[in-house]
Amino acid sequence: MKSDLEINQATKLKSINEIVKSLHIKEDDLDFYGAYQAKLKASFTSHLKENQISKLILVTAMSPTPAGEGKTTTTIGLADALFSLGKKVAVCIREPSLGPIFGMKGGATGGGYAQVAPMDKINLHFTGDFHAITSANNLLAALIDNHIHHGNLLNIDIDQISFRRCLDMNDRALRNIDLKLDHNDRNTGFDITVASEVMAIFCLAESLDDLQHRLGEIEVAKRKDATSVYAKDLKAEGAMTALLKDAFQPNVVQTLNGTPAFIHGGPFANIAHGCNSVVATKTALKLADYVITEAGFGADLGAEKFIDIKCRQSGIKPDIIILVATIRALKFHGGITVSELNQENLKALEVGFNNLKRHIENCSEHFGLDVIVAINRFNSDTDNEMIWLQNSIDNMGFQSVLCSHWADGAKGAQNLAESVLDQLNKPKTFKFLYEDSLSLKEKITAIALKIYRAKEVQFSDSALKKLVSLEKNYANLPVCIAKTPYSFSNDPKAYGAPENHTLMIRELRLARGAGFVVAICGDLMTMPGLPKIPASEKIKLSAQGFLEGLN
Repeated sequence: MKSDLEINQATKLKSINEIVKSLHIKEDDLDFYGAYQAKLKASFTSHLKENQISKLILVTAMSPTPAGEGKTTTTIGLADALFSLGKKVAVCIREPSLGPIFGMKGGATGGGYAQVAPMDKINLHFTGDFHAITSANNLLAALIDNHIHHGNLLNIDIDQISFRRCLDMNDRALRNIDLKLDHNDRNTGFDITVASEVMAIFCLAESLDDLQHRLGEIEVAKRKDATSVYAKDLKAEGAMTALLKDAFQPNVVQTLNGTPAFIHGGPFANIAHGCNSVVATKTALKLADYVITEAGFGADLGAEKFIDIKCRQSGIKPDIIILVATIRALKFHGGITVSELNQENLKALEVGFNNLKRHIENCSEHFGLDVIVAINRFNSDTDNEMIWLQNSIDNMGFQSVLCSHWADGAKGAQNLAESVLDQLNKPKTFKFLYEDSLSLKEKITAIALKIYRAKEVQFSDSALKKLVSLEKNYANLPVCIAKTPYSFSNDPKAYGAPENHTLMIRELRLARGAGFVVAICGDLMTMPGLPKIPASEKIKLSAQGFLEGLN
């Protein structure tokens, strides 16, 4: 059996200017990054008109497991199936981060015969967007220290500098560092780039003017009189925007089936808001009749943030939710170890089904959207297991579709595509989980009790002190919960559907430029570490110079 990389490299790709013809994009509208990658020119995107009939399809998933669910694969497979049915389609997904690529997860370009290409370039440096974001972030960090070095006219309190440097790599050694500078010795640390506020701003801004304004609004520190210092006080936003000017234009590539795919931005969904850029999504909606996008990790994180942060700020809204599940992942949530997942086990499937059931209920009840469950099939799935799962979903009053796009490409998701087209014609009532008028504490509590089914929220002393301060000026902002993606609770090993637990808020951070408040739960780190056996150990170049070992 060929690996994902081998399948990707063996596929004969079309030039990107041929791919985008289906969206009526001309060659002159592109800035090329080789034959198969391009950015849309600002002169093109700035003059696009609204498409009144476009539909936005949000793909999310049950709580992730080591067994894998195939959310990106399903996003691509569904898009390919719709494209094969003659529809005007575009994919919108996030750019991969080097952290998980060399860490545990591996690449983020789909799998099997439902992939975007060229896989090797997209997963590594791509068009350089993440490097630009990292540079802009670290320029601001350098300007803060430089200002203090040259006299500190802003009267910055060095013990209250909140802005951190970043790097797009998993490196636990950078979580806590001591800076040794004249009159500025302090403890600080790095975040991974995809957890930075600059990344969030990049993905939520709708124009270069909006981007520059948001960058200037970043709160970087407090003065000794407790008033705030912003990036604009350091006159940083202009240079930061200059670094991001080219990166801000959406990237376009192709699926193995020839479907146009926009890949732009990439905040983590456990730490940040987990969605591709607003500018890419809105561009796709103007160009295509059907846009398939995804939100990171499970629906409790990615989908909730997609709706309560991205949709709230941008005005877009999904027309339907596709919830990806696998029998293997359900059995894992039912208490079975990874080594046992290939064996039939209806009891474990029944116990683990509670995880999927809660996600279905949350998406339908709290977001007001129709939900279709896409069952991503594996060869080890038995007929008894598939029948039981489909009957259980049917008994809830929801539709499920067996999919084999990993093995069969577009053909394997055709039934899913037809079900989506049928369901899109039915009325729905989209809604947010909470109102803007609620306090920050009430918003956090709403997410905890309604989505996570917690019994209460507890704040650390420092988080409670920060909450009191933030409620004065920022109670109108949405909340971004940063927690483990593997459980509805703080505990990453509390699989299934835990309830009546306590959500522990360790820290609150203001992302003023991005326009939300981050609530960090438990012991979640904003700079991940590498596993004992990192994926990097398998990655190398062949004697012919071809990439090998990338998942």
